[in-house]
Amino acid sequence: MADDQRKEYEITKTEQEWQKQLTAEEFNVLREAGTERPFTSPLNDETSPGTLVCAACKAPVYDNKHKFKSGTGWPSYDRAIDGQVERDVDYKIGYARTELKCATCGSHLGHEFDDGPRDTTGKRHCINGVALDFVPEGQELPPLNRD
Repeated sequence: MADDQRKEYEITKTEQEWQKQLTAEEFNVLREAGTERPFTSPLNDETSPGTLVCAACKAPVYDNKHKFKSGTGWPSYDRAIDGQVERDVDYKIGYARTELKCATCGSHLGHEFDDGPRDTTGKRHCINGVALDFVPEGQELPPLNRD
């Protein structure tokens, strides 16, 4: 998409504003579509009930009840919270993949594959743990980060 055709998100900031707010690793993944090293996220083992929010804008994106062990080294979910994650096409590695982005701020979360649990959606949302913050069930969700 050309720069003059970029989608406007509910939360839009300059790259400099995002850099001030995010750690270097978060910025690389969320704003530059990088990938964290597999098996490094503490969220890989997080199985408690709760909500995963975008680490950039704090919008709720995944319910932990839809998490499953994929063995890939990244947190994996069979679906997102309705309307909270958008799909785009990513050609970074030479062929088309389905990129998953936060629908509120456009941050890169990960990719979608068709090798998820067949007894549910059949989809695997392979998500960078650094792109998410876990909010345990019963704890209030943080307000959207508009600043």
